[in-house]
Amino acid sequence: MNVNPEGAKTCSGGGRGGLQRFSLAKAAILLATGLAFSVGVALAAGTQVYNPKTGQWTNYDRTQAYKYYRTHKQVPESFRMQVVKFRTAEQPGTIIIDGNQHFLYLVQPGQKAIRYGIGVGRDGFGWAGIVRVGRTAEWPTWTPPAEMVARDPNARKWAKGQPGGPDNPLGARALYLYEGDQDTIYRIHGTPEPWTIGLDVSSGCIRMNNDDIVDLHSRIQVGAKVIVLMQGAALYKGV
Repeated sequence: MNVNPEGAKTCSGGGRGGLQRFSLAKAAILLATGLAFSVGVALAAGTQVYNPKTGQWTNYDRTQAYKYYRTHKQVPESFRMQVVKFRTAEQPGTIIIDGNQHFLYLVQPGQKAIRYGIGVGRDGFGWAGIVRVGRTAEWPTWTPPAEMVARDPNARKWAKGQPGGPDNPLGARALYLYEGDQDTIYRIHGTPEPWTIGLDVSSGCIRMNNDDIVDLHSRIQVGAKVIVLMQGAALYKGV
């Protein structure tokens, strides 16, 4: 597989219909429900990671991410799956996504969570809200939206759907996010480009490396609550 650090594949969530402007007041309401994050990356514009050798936070952009993955064959430790302390009023089995920090938390009993590194929507494609897992799929078919087919020659050949497989943009598993009974067109899914974890790269979907999405898929139940927090994003209709 050829990996291009200048242009990651995008998911099927390319549309922005049905979105309202996000407000920090709404985020404050969500945080007031009892969410308390245990984070491992700095609060800053863009992604930063901690370098234990230098004791400093360093920028982590597409070029740095690609170089790191080529050298280490994995993402930085902050973005690897791990169990962390996590205080929240939400029930075990709830997914909480901190888009700014590029973490997905699966709430566990005993004030703990399994934390996974994620890639999120690039500039202009971020969103926030409360949705649910409507269905799941193993090695899902990817069908690009019409607007992506129109602008992307690589997507055009898959206008009728790309079968699941190692080069499919949705990766090994997909969790389809619904608002009520309506598919939001957003997904939590795997990726054939694991070096992009920790970056703002997608058209709104949440991407994980394939090992992590397989693990999450094995633990999650259809109907699970999904809370997406991202400063300066858009708020999904109905939330």
